[in-house]
Amino acid sequence: MWLRPIDYAMGVAVPFVWSMGFVYAKAAIDHFPPIFLMSMRFTLAALVLIWFARLPAEMLGRIAAISFVSAAVQYSLIFTGLKGLDASVAAIVVQLEVPFMVVLGVLLLGETAGLRKWIGIAMAFAGVGLIAGEPRVGGAWISLLMVLAASFIWAVGQIMVRSAKGVDGLTMTAWISVFAAPQLLLLSFIFETGQKGSVLTASPMDWGAVAYLGIVMTAIGYGLWNSLLRRHQVSAVAPFLLLMPVFSMAGAVFFLGEAPTANVLLGGLIVLVGVAIILLERPGRWRLDAPEIN
Repeated sequence: MWLRPIDYAMGVAVPFVWSMGFVYAKAAIDHFPPIFLMSMRFTLAALVLIWFARLPAEMLGRIAAISFVSAAVQYSLIFTGLKGLDASVAAIVVQLEVPFMVVLGVLLLGETAGLRKWIGIAMAFAGVGLIAGEPRVGGAWISLLMVLAASFIWAVGQIMVRSAKGVDGLTMTAWISVFAAPQLLLLSFIFETGQKGSVLTASPMDWGAVAYLGIVMTAIGYGLWNSLLRRHQVSAVAPFLLLMPVFSMAGAVFFLGEAPTANVLLGGLIVLVGVAIILLERPGRWRLDAPEIN
């Protein structure tokens, strides 16, 4: 089925909505503890989505495990790391999710990767290496490692998702949100402080960011994405996701006042080309069933 104008509009809207989530989150974690912010995000998403999802009773245990890996641990790392990095840098680094997923597919699932894919993987890692050499980024190496680790864990989560046969994307997203909210809240109380104070002193803008992350980025963003996937092959719509780092960087510049350096811009371009080579060679293997972004 050919993409219609409305499909192109939705295809562009999805990476835009997800990318702006980085911008809103970067602003919101100046007030809310990052993991606590993610707990509120998934609470809202669960309240919106659960009414439209069936109860996969036989899969709840597996979904709870997937949620812990691909949502609770991953988002704890990525948004804690975001606190110490520019949103534009973090949005580029998380693109390593794709190379990590290919590598894990080869190592754990016995999949094969052609030469072009390995070239794309090498380019993506080289681009991040160039960004890491930027003094401002290298000085926040713990935050950078957190985002890198989150990208790897996302890939692990995707391997787990692919083993959950018979669960559609909406159901998976809804129930991951249900499980992720309390998991993230528990992690927040273990590793963070100041949750009560952040709630009591939050401004309307802070709550607006929470609403965007939970309702717009997660519920609506994945609603649009799942709608596209129901009508078209993944290979037809996955290339739209290459717009995510572009939108994220533009949003960080215009709304957060960030000023990416030449190294960051060049490294980002190399990463984007590398990921494009991976996605466009055999895009049918690409899946986005767990909530992401990145």
